[in-house]
Amino acid sequence: MPRFFVRQNQISDGIVNIVGDDAHHISRSLRMAAGEHITVSDMQKNEYECVLSGFSDGLVTAQIISQRQADTEPCFTAHLYQALPKGEKLDYIIQKAVECGVSEVTTFESERCIAKEKDPDGKKLSRRQRISLEAAKQSGRGIVPQINATVTYEKMLELAEKSDIVLFCYEGDGTLPLGQALSDKLADFENKNPSIAIIIGSEGGFSIKEADRARERGFSLIGLGKRILRTETASGFVLSCLVYEFEL
Repeated sequence: MPRFFVRQNQISDGIVNIVGDDAHHISRSLRMAAGEHITVSDMQKNEYECVLSGFSDGLVTAQIISQRQADTEPCFTAHLYQALPKGEKLDYIIQKAVECGVSEVTTFESERCIAKEKDPDGKKLSRRQRISLEAAKQSGRGIVPQINATVTYEKMLELAEKSDIVLFCYEGDGTLPLGQALSDKLADFENKNPSIAIIIGSEGGFSIKEADRARERGFSLIGLGKRILRTETASGFVLSCLVYEFEL
């Protein structure tokens, strides 16, 4: 069943008003008609089964048949902090992170980033948000994960520190295995929805100075096994491990 996201102010008196690109997609691309069913999410983990009831220029209306709480959201809140990678790798990272259950993505610039953020008109950020939206639709998410503007390394550390658990993924010495770190940390969060920060470096990883700054903040440096993962693989790997730990 096709899935669409709307804001809560588009729902009133049992009617959902779908506008813009989604309205065009329903009426022109999908060629749907009155009486057909769709799923609508309000981006607040509420889902509605609806039947299409009206079509006009730039507007499609649907009547709500039933409402339920989305059961596709993980029982943890994951915030991915991703160092800027080269080329179009970030598109892939965002798409797969959303599919694997991330709630928010923030990019940052580190010492070894080859790519530098240049987005004065916000077009790159808007594109990344669209990637998140499409991945959320495809994977049946109950929310559309937020994609934030790029920040500095120090700002990233400051933001990540607000999470209950911080996983600073590092390929150097002095790391804890991911499984051990999760077991130690999660013991304090039984029957609770912990917020988890996942910090991933760029293609060149983190410098020793950057790793030391993370230690100074009290972050545990986490190893991801015996093999070195590419930056575009690491976040999906960690999120998959979290899904296994919490859901499987």
